[in-house]
Amino acid sequence: MSSSSQPHSDSDDTFVKMDEKDPTLIGAHCQYAFCNQLDFLPFRCESCHGTFCLDHRSESGHKCANAGEWAARRRKANLATTSLGAGKMMKEVERPCASPTCKTTIGTSLSTSVHCGTCNRDYCLKHRLREDHDCKNLIPIGARVGRFDMKNDQVKSALGKLKAWGISQKASMENRVLPKPKPTSAAARLVAVNTLKKTAKGDEKIAPEKRVYLFVEAEAATTTAKFPTGSFFYSRDWVIGRVLDAAAKSLQVQNVNNQGMDEKDKLRVFHVEGGRLLEFSEKVGDALVSGNKIVLLRGVGPAIPDLIQV
Repeated sequence: MSSSSQPHSDSDDTFVKMDEKDPTLIGAHCQYAFCNQLDFLPFRCESCHGTFCLDHRSESGHKCANAGEWAARRRKANLATTSLGAGKMMKEVERPCASPTCKTTIGTSLSTSVHCGTCNRDYCLKHRLREDHDCKNLIPIGARVGRFDMKNDQVKSALGKLKAWGISQKASMENRVLPKPKPTSAAARLVAVNTLKKTAKGDEKIAPEKRVYLFVEAEAATTTAKFPTGSFFYSRDWVIGRVLDAAAKSLQVQNVNNQGMDEKDKLRVFHVEGGRLLEFSEKVGDALVSGNKIVLLRGVGPAIPDLIQV
């Protein structure tokens, strides 16, 4: 009976005690100075590895001692990661050299290809230079066939028009007063410009400091007007297209540029001192100065750089 009156020897070992930790201490306290707020969903700073509440979760919010460290680590990791396909070269396609007299196969490990950006073809090393594959006489792949022939015809037509204008000038020398030779000295040019200012006409609303004074003439083939020449001033801010419209109206020259007609019927502006046709979009102040002369030509085609030297 003594055994029944004594407690079980293992009772102290098997008894489970309740955890004495305060169950309310779930989450973490904000580590920002003077805050210590208990946050059940705290935030961890990846730069200083501290724990903070919602109000102090940002680096600026808790004045992080290692501000920017996490961003620097991420940037460094991104740079160290190779992109898909990095270091891999596209395998060239084997094909014959574009030169018709060459039988070399290019695009192989033994014979690489060289691309010509002018004619848009691929050649072997022997024919890689332009003079070796007669590049100047080839029409680039992908270009319109008639484009280059059109350009050559355009140049010839423009030169023909300019030559005809020069011949007509000489033929009418006795009946017309031709422009005086260009002054050679700065003083003479200044006198000529001052004289031009006294006779030039234009829009009086243009401020005097923005006026460009020009001699304007229409070639004989473009007009039967009473006044084929004149002196006018235009704004330096105008484009050449607006000058052409104003000059054609002043000289009574038929202007069909805005009616979508063929190039043979359109007017262009030729700059005598510059020796070239001016683009419609050019600014007057960029292309002309007071005292210059412009001529209205018809049917010479779009403006071509250095027209006189072609």
